[in-house]
Amino acid sequence: MWKDFKEFIMRGNVMDMAIGIIIGVAFAAVVTSLVNDIIMPPIGLLLGHINFTDLFINLSGTSYTSLKAAKDAGAATINYGVFINTILNFVIVALVIFLVVRGLNRLKKPASAPAVATKDCPYCFTSIPKKASRCPNCTSQLTK
Repeated sequence: MWKDFKEFIMRGNVMDMAIGIIIGVAFAAVVTSLVNDIIMPPIGLLLGHINFTDLFINLSGTSYTSLKAAKDAGAATINYGVFINTILNFVIVALVIFLVVRGLNRLKKPASAPAVATKDCPYCFTSIPKKASRCPNCTSQLTK
């Protein structure tokens, strides 16, 4: 069983998938930092010094100054500011994946048209092999 497991793990596609997942996790951390530390602070500044991570709706009825204070108190909250950050993360990741796939598709060679292996009989207009010297349908002698 160990040998079968080792062969399964060492397959190329399993290793490629593992590497892809590791890179994806690292990329997600970079995008999260980009959104939280670079993009959202200027947007919050433009919208009147709003910190999006502190935007929440308190369902407990008690007043809290920040989301952290509400969570520490165990209050039920709807954290729509965190949700906005998460949506922005998703949009950035989706855009980057789109651009990568689009770039890879441009690098691929366009599929060339397959070589024509048939021709039409000039007498009965049926499709016949290109190398045929006589039509199998109308038995006409064909010139090459």
